[in-house]
Amino acid sequence: MKRLLRLLLGVLIVMSVGLTTAPAAQAATRPYCGIYWGSLAKTGAGPTYPSASDWVYNVRTGRHTCYDRLVIDVSGPVGAYTVRYVAQVSTEGGGFAVPTRGGAALQITVMNPGYDPDTGTQTYLYANPDELTNVSGYRTFRQVVWAGTYEGNSSVGIGVRARLPFRVFVLAGPGSSSRLVVDVAHRW
Repeated sequence: MKRLLRLLLGVLIVMSVGLTTAPAAQAATRPYCGIYWGSLAKTGAGPTYPSASDWVYNVRTGRHTCYDRLVIDVSGPVGAYTVRYVAQVSTEGGGFAVPTRGGAALQITVMNPGYDPDTGTQTYLYANPDELTNVSGYRTFRQVVWAGTYEGNSSVGIGVRARLPFRVFVLAGPGSSSRLVVDVAHRW
């Protein structure tokens, strides 16, 4: 009888342990907010040599439930682009380090100048290249910096809390303009 009770008790313990760990294991396999983006470099093919009137004219950010968003506004089609984690953000042309706050840094390079190539006039006007937008209160972004424009390429750096998954896509409009969008998840 004692043997049978021990066996039943052992079975109940094993079953209860299995019941308590199974939901936790299942939760661990579920992605945060359904995000399967990853953190490897992402590139996009756009016009390699955009028209002289296809320049960067704004950089803005927004907070969302599952991610923070950066948008680069371009007056025409978004050129080819690369978005990747880097050891440090570097300036276009010179390669000088641009410090960013946070545990990781994303560099966004788009083949659209931040100036009008015909006149040399700056098209993206910012008050402070080290603080393009105010990201205080954001869950992931720590800082957004201008890394310059050189020979038709423009770069923006994002200091983020940690190396987190991100996605990149292009939206058309309004009108003939377009937008390069970078979303960085709040967590894995």
